[in-house]
Amino acid sequence: MKSMESIKNSLIFAGVILLLWASTGCTPSDSSLSKIQSSQVKHEFANKILNLAVFEGGQGKDYWLAVKQRFESDYPGVTVNLTASPKIMEILKPQIAVGNPPDIIYISQSETTGMIEEMLRDKLLLDLTDVFEGNALDNQEPLKNKMLDGILDYANPLGDGKIYAAPFYTSPMGLIYNKTLFEKKGWKLPETWDEFLKLGELAKKDGRSLFTYQGLFPGYLESIFWPSVASVGGMEDVWKAENYEKDAFRSDSVRLIAEVLSAIAQKGYVMPGTVKLSHTQAQAAFLQGKALFIPCGIWIENEMKGTPREEGFEFGFLAPPVFNKGDQRYVMSYLDSLFIPAKAKNIELAKEFLRYQYNDDIVQLNAEKSKGIVTVKNGLEIVKPYTSPIFYDSVQISQKDVAPIVFQWKQASQLVIKDVEAIWNPITGLMSNTLTVKKWQDEVEKITKSVRELSSSIE
Repeated sequence: MKSMESIKNSLIFAGVILLLWASTGCTPSDSSLSKIQSSQVKHEFANKILNLAVFEGGQGKDYWLAVKQRFESDYPGVTVNLTASPKIMEILKPQIAVGNPPDIIYISQSETTGMIEEMLRDKLLLDLTDVFEGNALDNQEPLKNKMLDGILDYANPLGDGKIYAAPFYTSPMGLIYNKTLFEKKGWKLPETWDEFLKLGELAKKDGRSLFTYQGLFPGYLESIFWPSVASVGGMEDVWKAENYEKDAFRSDSVRLIAEVLSAIAQKGYVMPGTVKLSHTQAQAAFLQGKALFIPCGIWIENEMKGTPREEGFEFGFLAPPVFNKGDQRYVMSYLDSLFIPAKAKNIELAKEFLRYQYNDDIVQLNAEKSKGIVTVKNGLEIVKPYTSPIFYDSVQISQKDVAPIVFQWKQASQLVIKDVEAIWNPITGLMSNTLTVKKWQDEVEKITKSVRELSSSIE
């Protein structure tokens, strides 16, 4: 909290400037006043340290290195300490346990330690509502007005009307393929799952597999799973699953897509060894032409830059097929977020850094360094010069012809469910042809039942 003396000095400073303008017959514009106020705010942060912890994933860390330098330049005297790692939450775990978290955490939606959910449960994440209700740093409009329509609905995981997550990167997820290969072979992209399966024999004749995925991280299968559920049962079936409702995983929509996954395995269309591969290993094999399709988001282009690939390879993006032509198509939207721990040492500086991420020039810097699309309304246009045309088109697909889905598990009171372990790891049995669809459904239903019962007993 500022001292009365510092407040007094700030008022005197502003008053002097106003008198100087008045003496010259000029009046300050809103933008001029804003610059004065901004200058004062920046001065108040001088000599402070911001501890920034980021997940180093598909977007890499080039952006974070660049924005660290830019922020330190724009806020003289501020030092940003950056820690970046693919295992950032494991690094942070002991710090958080002793009440010494960083000031800001950037984490992927695919984070599997469950620590963010635990922090939510234990009230260890800061309410960010005032950040989005307050003005953006580069205009006089509330920051929430810059955000993609509806995106902040996914920033309230506890359903209490408060924002705990600052939406950051968004990316459509679907089936990635080699556009050059399909054009060369004259293969038609599948619109239905039946057409998809028929491509399996063509792939075999060409010495390839139809499908691979990031075997050790089966959560990537969400890319095709939830859109397919929605195309059959509508968003209602998706919402039932998100809320752990009884028999949600025994619905016809869930059964049908599970049967597709099982059929891919039974017909021998899964690339051999898939279930034992990491995400980068599976993606590298795909780029080398060993499989026609892999589920992923558009970050794969940046994540795998420099990786050897088939001659002439060009990324293509396909929204998941439907079961019947004419069915509504959906595409999974991936959403990464920024968080401020409630026990952060420099909360106001952290909030300022968070607002800074949504400035147009910083969104452009992000696009240039990471090819990532930030969740602001003009994010797609800003990233256009820095990404390949097919990936620009993939985002347009998700904004026009195909309905988007952002799947979000309901946060049960005092309860954490690690959905990757609970839901997706058993699906490995389908993909390795060691588990029947019914057995998988039974296992998942058993898990969601325990969630309901435990949640009920706590409430």
